[in-house]
Amino acid sequence: MLNQAFECDDVPPEAMDELWATGWRHFGSHFFRYSHTIETDEWKQITPLRIRLSQFSLSSSQRRVMRRNADLEWEIETAGFRSDTVRLFDLHKQRFKDGAPDSLADFLSPEPGHMPCLCHEIRVLTKGNLLAASFLDAGKNAASGIYAVFDPRHQRRSLGIFTMLLEIQWCIDSGRAFYYPGYATQEPGLYDYKKQFRGLEYLDWSDGQWKSLAPCPSA
Repeated sequence: MLNQAFECDDVPPEAMDELWATGWRHFGSHFFRYSHTIETDEWKQITPLRIRLSQFSLSSSQRRVMRRNADLEWEIETAGFRSDTVRLFDLHKQRFKDGAPDSLADFLSPEPGHMPCLCHEIRVLTKGNLLAASFLDAGKNAASGIYAVFDPRHQRRSLGIFTMLLEIQWCIDSGRAFYYPGYATQEPGLYDYKKQFRGLEYLDWSDGQWKSLAPCPSA
């Protein structure tokens, strides 16, 4: 079993690319990678995921998500603890019956815009009101989603998937080769929505190689 961690406040873009490519994640300055977890009282194998953007295309369900949210506005800003984002986080965490996070500081450093690396906040709004937000790290040739929140009163919009698609589009527009959506489990689990994208690859812990992974049927 793999279970490693280290602390670092300043990581260059090229090094972030290498860390993601070898299965590392981070919340704030705390970097970690592990191969197994307990979910719903079961041991499951962690599967780091990435999307090879040259092979990405929208599925029919993702096109529907884009159309459903075509009336919304979105912007990208330097990551920070904006008051409306914090309020949205507090609203979003009410969705969790168990293990609800305490605050955005669980996922972001005290200076999230540049520590430990460049980080953007994607903000989705309607009439000036924030409906969803996600945080996206930027390396030199890749980017990685950290965390997303949305207003649960608008659940039918699939805003979590919508912000992921906006992150992917930003990666494509900025010339990145890979988008890392984070960890899922090899077995069916809570993060299966991350497996619904074309161009998906997973990191095989046994040999350190990235291999193609067919998306879930719903994609």
